[in-house]
Amino acid sequence: QVQLVESGGGLVQAGGSLRLSCAASGPTFSTYSVAWFRQAPGKDREFVAAIRRGDTNRYYGDSVKGRFTISRDNAKNTVDLQMNGLKPEDTAVYYCAANSGRPITSSLRRDMAYASWGQGTQVTVSS
Repeated sequence: QVQLVESGGGLVQAGGSLRLSCAASGPTFSTYSVAWFRQAPGKDREFVAAIRRGDTNRYYGDSVKGRFTISRDNAKNTVDLQMNGLKPEDTAVYYCAANSGRPITSSLRRDMAYASWGQGTQVTVSS
């Protein structure tokens, strides 16, 4: 399985921006489907965004659509999450997850579709 490491979390004021990065080991990360999830204290893990292998579409959770952008840089072996217009309710630990295949669209938003996970990075948005 690919090893994932997230970075870029931190403390930001409401309305600010952060860019998270998910770095992977191995030369084949560009062939993986990758997603970002988040989990706030006392809440279930929530789908944030996904980018699927061989697919030009990007998929977003309803709560972040229009504010967050997922992208990949195959040269750097990373998948980034640009977060703009941050709100206090975006406060959570953000996780990167990867699937070596090409999940069907309905599965992209489910954490069970992903076999590899990073340790997470904390994002805190103050009001």
